[in-house]
Amino acid sequence: MILSRVIHHVKNQQWTAVFLDFVIVVVGVFIGIQVSNWNAARENAQLGREYVRRLSLDLKVDLVGVRQQAAYYDEVLRAIRQADKLLQDPDADPKTLVTTAYRATEVMYDPPTQATWRQIVSSGHLGLLPEGAVEGGLANYYGFNTAGDIYEQLSRSAYRRTVRQIIPLTIQQAIRAGCSDRRNQIGDVVGFVKTCTLDADPALVKSAAQALKGDPEVAKTLRYQYSNLSTAIDNIHAIGNLIQACLAALGKPVNPTETGGP
Repeated sequence: MILSRVIHHVKNQQWTAVFLDFVIVVVGVFIGIQVSNWNAARENAQLGREYVRRLSLDLKVDLVGVRQQAAYYDEVLRAIRQADKLLQDPDADPKTLVTTAYRATEVMYDPPTQATWRQIVSSGHLGLLPEGAVEGGLANYYGFNTAGDIYEQLSRSAYRRTVRQIIPLTIQQAIRAGCSDRRNQIGDVVGFVKTCTLDADPALVKSAAQALKGDPEVAKTLRYQYSNLSTAIDNIHAIGNLIQACLAALGKPVNPTETGGP
């Protein structure tokens, strides 16, 4: 319609009208582009807010998991200290020694929640996040799986291998049934059982305790286990601090009641 009108004005040499038609076309195109850009910016802003919301939820869930890991490994560290004393005590209770030595081998892993981050990266939408959020911690947090590395290192430790080779299978089964991990409704480890109940043959338990004391590798590798775990706990706390930095960079400060923190 506008084209036919322009042609008509040109044929009749109505240059003022032609100029006005040209201005109308240019202004219309400009307004159309601006409206399109405005809609795209609004949609991107909305998508960015949704990403922030989802990432914040993921990070808060991860923070709960990290704090559970820290508490879990604090218990393991106490078991290491106690096992070291019991191995040197000639009158140590066999049940306490065996269960404590076993607990000192325990490991847990709560993997980070990465679905939202992977979607953002694969979609090329990092620019939709708040300015500085990626550099403020997200790239470091999602770029390295420190908790996974800790789990791999501790699960392959010489102490864990030595102790679990010495303790008979029936006792290990009894420990796992009554003295080991406490799990939530979906089967995730959330800590240790509060009361240790060991349903095993006392004579077999005594024999296992003597075997633990009689193997010099147990005490030697236990000391190295202590060193490794102490470092691991420091790194786990660092992960928690990094998560909180990520949440702050997203503009979502941590509410202690949401994460179980102090």
